[in-house]
Amino acid sequence: MSADVRSLIALCEHFAIDPPLGPIAPLGCGLINDTYRLDAGGRRYVLQRINGRVFPEPERIMANLARLARHPEPPASLGLHVPALIRTRDGASFVRDDAGSVWRLMDFVPDTRTLSRLQGAPQAREVGRVLGRFHRWAAALPSREFAVTLPGYHDTQGYLERLRALSDPGVAAPEIAPLLDFIEARLDLAEALDCAVRAGRIALRLTHGDPKLDNILFDLDGRRALALIDLDTIQPGLIQHDLGDCLRSCCNALGEGETDPSKVRFDLALAEAILAGYAEATRGWLSDGDIACLFDGIRVMPFELGLRFLTDHLQGDRYFKVDRPGRNLIKARIQFALVADIERRESAIRAAIEAAFHPAPGRPSATGPRRGSA
Repeated sequence: MSADVRSLIALCEHFAIDPPLGPIAPLGCGLINDTYRLDAGGRRYVLQRINGRVFPEPERIMANLARLARHPEPPASLGLHVPALIRTRDGASFVRDDAGSVWRLMDFVPDTRTLSRLQGAPQAREVGRVLGRFHRWAAALPSREFAVTLPGYHDTQGYLERLRALSDPGVAAPEIAPLLDFIEARLDLAEALDCAVRAGRIALRLTHGDPKLDNILFDLDGRRALALIDLDTIQPGLIQHDLGDCLRSCCNALGEGETDPSKVRFDLALAEAILAGYAEATRGWLSDGDIACLFDGIRVMPFELGLRFLTDHLQGDRYFKVDRPGRNLIKARIQFALVADIERRESAIRAAIEAAFHPAPGRPSATGPRRGSA
């Protein structure tokens, strides 16, 4: 048995689980945390080490998860599964290893799988429904009781300023210059949602923070979306960011692994289905101001992620794990290509938003009566 496995077993023995401890094996391909599957006492668990470089105060994450666990209404009442946090034998929510890293243990959601991409509108509608259910369930909790786990997260203007501090368009390398030109032409996009918040058109709510397709669990048949996982970034935020990031992840027609920007397409049919499912699950919860800003969220999320990939490339790949040098530069190009295609389809996307949330007279409404303000 390797020293690494022995140390993992020693950590697991601190948690309130039944013996015997079985195999421990790497799980998934997440870019941030180290994740393992643990079998113990006839049950399966997920063991994770929180990345302290990305989350400098992991105790805030654990406090948020503990607060979420005290929700007065079980998520199952909305057809939603949220992985349960397993306490230690002395009642704590996490364990520290000898290096000071924070480890947590959660229930493994059985009989589920992730999808590498959506195969059609029914799956896409399920994605919208599960995100909408999560937002409605989380809305029962005061967002002020949740800590900010990742300061500056979704601060698009801040990401832009950090990139501009690293790059000079006048002396940029040939492979960087076109991307910087693309960014400079969209400076207003970086502050669009911030302006809406300051104007009172939209407001902060409790959000998931990373509702990409990889973090949505379907049943084994791929027909029903059952759970949202990876709850590290639950914190006060904007619904527009969450829904926009979900669409960014799900509607890139060729998937996150595409390397040719010329092939990037925003799948309008999938977007229409996700929006319809979300509208159905939220039933008029969003204000007219919220809905009016949804397109900005859809457009800004690939723009923001492109900024982050490009910045990480220029800094030597410090944040996102890469399989080879230059990978973050490729990812930045792909995200900016997605922005461009979203812009080409603006009228159709806005029409899809309108159809989902403001159906025409005589058409059954998925949303019901709307509130007047955020």
